[in-house]
Amino acid sequence: MTAIRGAAAITGAASSIGGALAIELARRGCDLALADRDEAGLKTLAAEIGAARKVSLHRVDVGEPGDIAQFAREATHAHPALGIVVNNAGVALMGTFEEIDQAQMDWLFDINFWGVVHGTRAFLPHLKTMGEAHIVNVSSIFGIIAPPGQSAYAAAKFAVRGFSESVRHELAAAGSPVKLSVVHPGGVATAIARNSRTGVGVTDNARRSQSIERFENAARTAPRDAALRIIKGIERNEPRILIGKDARFMDLLQRFRPGTYWAPLQRKLERMAKGR
Repeated sequence: MTAIRGAAAITGAASSIGGALAIELARRGCDLALADRDEAGLKTLAAEIGAARKVSLHRVDVGEPGDIAQFAREATHAHPALGIVVNNAGVALMGTFEEIDQAQMDWLFDINFWGVVHGTRAFLPHLKTMGEAHIVNVSSIFGIIAPPGQSAYAAAKFAVRGFSESVRHELAAAGSPVKLSVVHPGGVATAIARNSRTGVGVTDNARRSQSIERFENAARTAPRDAALRIIKGIERNEPRILIGKDARFMDLLQRFRPGTYWAPLQRKLERMAKGR
């Protein structure tokens, strides 16, 4: 069991799951090092948390390795008892493989995959000095199943899953005090779809609007519920944290039908998007 105490570092903390997680960790006595590109959002979050906890704010672009290294140095200096790191920041990209170009795919990978890798690498030396510590790497249900139109996103989130599982096994084999969980949220009510970029080859603007509407209709888990589930997973040292009934269903379906899950899943997702 990993105790919720000391301090935690969170990327992508200015909104959605990251912001909700910051609030819930603060309520449990954690000090916080919060990172995001959205400085105004960080300040708003810090004001909501209040002065009861020590909170440091860091403007970080997780697509830049230098930013992450600096964040780790500043966060561990400000919070010597820092024992929880949540690599949460992520972006989305709409379009089929042929509609996105290589530069866009590189942009997404720099944030969604390499941001996780660099965050893990930057904080791990400090975490290993703690009596107990925990890394939380946020993947997606699209790190377990891969729908059409999400080739870049799914590839990055599958990579986060594989990287995290391998590092977790390495830490366990070494008898490290550091535990590692990988998180697979289903539909969480965030702005990731609305804030997504569109492939350079996408010419149908209506398709983007329809995709956003479908996501928002199907995203039924509140960020706070996602945060509470992550905290429970940290406390229990769960290697894989599934968030939402939809994620649990998709995970189970993929296990039973690993090569043919998409057809029945597509029908269910269409019903969910229509609110049924």
